[in-house]
Amino acid sequence: MVSTTASAGETLERKLGSLAWKSELCESIDRLSNWLERNDYRGYDTFDGLNASLVRPLTFENRFLRTILQQSVRRFPLNVRPLLGVKKSHSSKGMGFLARGFMRLHASTGDNRWGDKAEIALRWLIDNRSKGYGGSCWGNHFDYQSRTFYLPKGVPTVVWTSLIGHAFLDGYDHFKKEQYLQIAVSACEHILRDLNRFPDQKGVCISYVPGLNSQVHNANTLGGSLLARTYSYTFNEEYRALAQQVMQYTAQYQQGDGAWWYGEKANLHWIDNFHTAYVLDCFKYYAESTGDSQFDQNMMRGYEYWKRVFFLSDGTPKYYNSKTLPLDIQCCSQAIDTLVFFSDYDKEESLLLALKVAKWAIKNMQDHGGYFYYRRYSPWLVNKTATLHWGQATMLCALGGLYKQLSGDARFA
Repeated sequence: MVSTTASAGETLERKLGSLAWKSELCESIDRLSNWLERNDYRGYDTFDGLNASLVRPLTFENRFLRTILQQSVRRFPLNVRPLLGVKKSHSSKGMGFLARGFMRLHASTGDNRWGDKAEIALRWLIDNRSKGYGGSCWGNHFDYQSRTFYLPKGVPTVVWTSLIGHAFLDGYDHFKKEQYLQIAVSACEHILRDLNRFPDQKGVCISYVPGLNSQVHNANTLGGSLLARTYSYTFNEEYRALAQQVMQYTAQYQQGDGAWWYGEKANLHWIDNFHTAYVLDCFKYYAESTGDSQFDQNMMRGYEYWKRVFFLSDGTPKYYNSKTLPLDIQCCSQAIDTLVFFSDYDKEESLLLALKVAKWAIKNMQDHGGYFYYRRYSPWLVNKTATLHWGQATMLCALGGLYKQLSGDARFA
């Protein structure tokens, strides 16, 4: 693997290609924000194929046929959704990422329009919680067929609930509104009351969804990270104790080279870029929120593995540990976000690599209209679907975070 960073002794100015990064990031963010406004913050979703009203009846609600429909819509290199009756929609997870991105831009620019947008997104999330559960939670706006379970529209997942819970903690930090902290607390109560837990050796795994045994490392640690971070505000010992057990479960399954499977069941044995990055973020949130450093070696071994394996020399983010394609926008956005998050641990390389990934994504994945493409399969074959949370919201969040971090770093001023 070619080194992802410049050689020793090379000046920062040469590494960065001068300070043009600032105008380049600003232009990209503005174009994306304008696209979102023009589209009323609606778009397609990677897994919304079962919203295809014109052909869904032909599945006869058979699991195999539902999987074929969903995956065909997802993987087809052209966007066939309008032909199949899939409409653009708002997305709860998308609104969570947008809220975080808008807050980052507000913090770095002082422009109140970003703050206003963030509060609108947070209010939308409050108004669109899933109903009938023991705390605040959020699910998909579409039915979803996974390899192991079927999830009807609106049923919450720990992934969406935890990521949105972090958005509300950001909101509490940024706006100092007690309501936002209480929403995060309520999300933790949902995790405690509604999600099954599965003891394993010294750890515990939280189920992906209520009522099922679905054990996945990124989902498990995301739940733990929200519990740990909320503990740092409330000192609720129940949150901290469960978070420690959750992180223990995933730590004990780390492989010798630092990697994690997506899940431990045989049909979940793959290693990809952005799910690994989620896990790394969660270990860092846990350590910083609890003061417990027992998993720091797991975190840093995983971080070094991820940084070494998942990036080409020009910043191209690979999808899998064993192959580069497809080039997916979620790998770009989550890579930028995690590299920025780890910049206090990896002062020499992380921000330079984050900027490389951002420049690559803007050049190769952003349309002239402002939105980001879903996937590239080759230089000539591109799926240009405007997926909302998977692409637009995550990239606005990531670019907003990168802009904020670089603006506050004297080396890049």
